[in-house]
Amino acid sequence: MLDHSALPFVPKKPKGAWALRLAGVPLLAIATVAQDTWPQFRGPEARGIGHSPRLPLVWGPETHVAWRISIPGRGWSSPIVWGSRVFLTTVVSEGETEPPKKGLYFGGDRPEPSPHRHRWQVLCLDWASGKTLWTKEVHAAPPSTPIHVKNSYASETPVTDGERVYAYFGHLGLYCLSTAGDILWSQPFTPRKMAHGWGTSASPVLEGDRVYVVNDNEEESFAAAYDTRTGREVWRVPRDEPSNFATPFIWSHEQRTELVTPGRKRVRSYDLEGRLLWELRGLSSITIPTPFAADGLLYLAAGYVGDRLQPNKPVYAIKPGGTGDLTLPGDQRASQFIAWLEPNAAPYNPSTLVYQGRFYVLWDFGFLSARDAHTGRELYDKQRLKPDGAAGFTASPWAYRGRVFCLSEDGDTYVCTAGDTFHLERVNSLGEMCMATPALVHDSLLIRTLSHLYRIE
Repeated sequence: MLDHSALPFVPKKPKGAWALRLAGVPLLAIATVAQDTWPQFRGPEARGIGHSPRLPLVWGPETHVAWRISIPGRGWSSPIVWGSRVFLTTVVSEGETEPPKKGLYFGGDRPEPSPHRHRWQVLCLDWASGKTLWTKEVHAAPPSTPIHVKNSYASETPVTDGERVYAYFGHLGLYCLSTAGDILWSQPFTPRKMAHGWGTSASPVLEGDRVYVVNDNEEESFAAAYDTRTGREVWRVPRDEPSNFATPFIWSHEQRTELVTPGRKRVRSYDLEGRLLWELRGLSSITIPTPFAADGLLYLAAGYVGDRLQPNKPVYAIKPGGTGDLTLPGDQRASQFIAWLEPNAAPYNPSTLVYQGRFYVLWDFGFLSARDAHTGRELYDKQRLKPDGAAGFTASPWAYRGRVFCLSEDGDTYVCTAGDTFHLERVNSLGEMCMATPALVHDSLLIRTLSHLYRIE
C-alpha cells in the first residue's frame, strides 16, 4: 500500500563522501568528510565512523530521543538515510512468529519454513518526525526457505543513490524502488538451500551505475552486477563457495576499484567486470563480518566461535595492487601485499572497526580488544564490557567523538574511550533486544530494536 499524502520527494544532490565516490574520487581522499547521508550498511565507506561533533554520547528510552516509532514485522537490516528520508526493510508474518532468543546457542535452526503468509516490505520514513511516508509491499506468500530463529527474512540492508532504493532479499531477489515507493524493476532469484537453514544476510553494494550482490549458498553460488536503471544483469560469475553471510565491499584505491568478497573457501576480489584479480585462503567456516578499507589497507576478518580449523579466526590487513594467489605459506604473517595477519583475532558476528589508527574487535561474548591498525601489534587483549556478567553482541561497533560504541543484544550500548588502553565510560540502555547495526547521519544516531526505530540526537 502506497501513501502519497506526503509532498513529492526531490532527491538532494549527494554531498560528502558518497558524492565524491559517485564522482570517482578514491575513498582515500575523503576519510574525514562529514556524512549527511548513510546510504548503505555501515555508511558511505562501510566503516561505521561518524564525524559530527554533535553526535550523542548519552541516551536512554526517554533521554535525547527525537522520536521512536514502532516497526511492523521483523527485520534486522539497518536503516539507511538520504536527505530527509529514512529507508528500511521488514517482513510481516500473518501468523504467529517465534520470538528470537538472545545469545549464542545451538538449536536455533528450523528445518521447515513458516506455513504462514509473509509480506516483504520497504518502508520510507520522514527524518524529522519519524512519520511513515510510504510502505511498499514487494512480495507476499509463505516463505519457501527456513531461517534461524534469530535471523529474519529482512536482514539485508538496502542501498540507495538518492534516486532509487535497492532492496535485496536473498531468498527472493533484488528490487529497485523509486524514492516515491514505486517498483521500477526486479530481479527474482531462485530460492537456494542455506547451511543449517539459517537464511541469508549479505547486503548489496553500489558503484556508479551498477548494484552488486553476492549469493553464496549450498547449491549454486554466484556474484552478479545489475544495471541500476533497468535491472539488466550485466554479468554473473559462479562461485565455488558454500553458504556465506558477509556483505561484499567496493574497494577504491589509487590503482583500481574492486569488488572484495569474503568466503569460507577463498577470499576473492574481482574487477568491476567480474574478472578475478586476486584471492587467498578462506577465512572462517562461517563468514559474517564485512570488509572495509582504512588508511590504505583493506581489513578482512571472520571467526566462527565453533571453528576447529587453523588458523580459525584470522584477521588480514591487505595492501592494494595484489594479483593472483596471495595466500601466505606456512606460518608466515606478512608478504608484499599482506601488511599483517593475526590468525586468532577475529569476531564471529560483528564487523571489525578501525578508528584513529587502532583496530578494534568486538567479540560476540562481550569483550573488546585493540591493535595497532598498521602493524597488528596488540594494544590490549580482550576486556570484558559488562563487568558483572556475560552479554551477547551481534551488531557491529561504531565510533565518533573519540569513543567506540558497542551495542549488545540486550539493547545496552557500552561507550568506551578510544585509545591504547581500555576504559569504559558509561552504558546507555534502551531495554529492548538489538541486533541491527545503527546508522550515523546528520547529528543523530538511528538504532533499530526488535520492534522500534529510535532517532537519538
